[in-house]
Amino acid sequence: MNDNWQAGHELMVRMMGPEFAAALEGNAKSGSFGADVARLAIEHAFGAVWSRPGLDLKTRSTVVISVLIATGHEGELKNHIRFGLNNGLTTKDIEEIVIQTIPYVGFAVIAKALGAAIEVFRERGLELSAKTAQETGVL
Repeated sequence: MNDNWQAGHELMVRMMGPEFAAALEGNAKSGSFGADVARLAIEHAFGAVWSRPGLDLKTRSTVVISVLIATGHEGELKNHIRFGLNNGLTTKDIEEIVIQTIPYVGFAVIAKALGAAIEVFRERGLELSAKTAQETGVL
């Protein structure tokens, strides 16, 4: 493996935990359909971009969560909310990120983002009283 793979590996273990990192690396090494995509994620997204100097991991998580909210990628948003919590974001920080995106993406998109955040918070035993828009029928 190359330097970007090693940097990506180290960062993924730190951000995601060893099990998640091992699963992505196993996919990258499998030679099956999508293996090259996993390799690119490890080497480029995590090894070359996330590992750059200049922004701390908490700030990088803020940026990525904002982009994923704006683009409506709920599944990946859940992963990055998990990683953001691991990188030092609080539930209040994540709520503020969601609020900051409202003027740019609208309330319909925000309802989905809130649902994704609440799902992750429940996994972690956080914000247990929060209800999703689907549960309440409103935001």
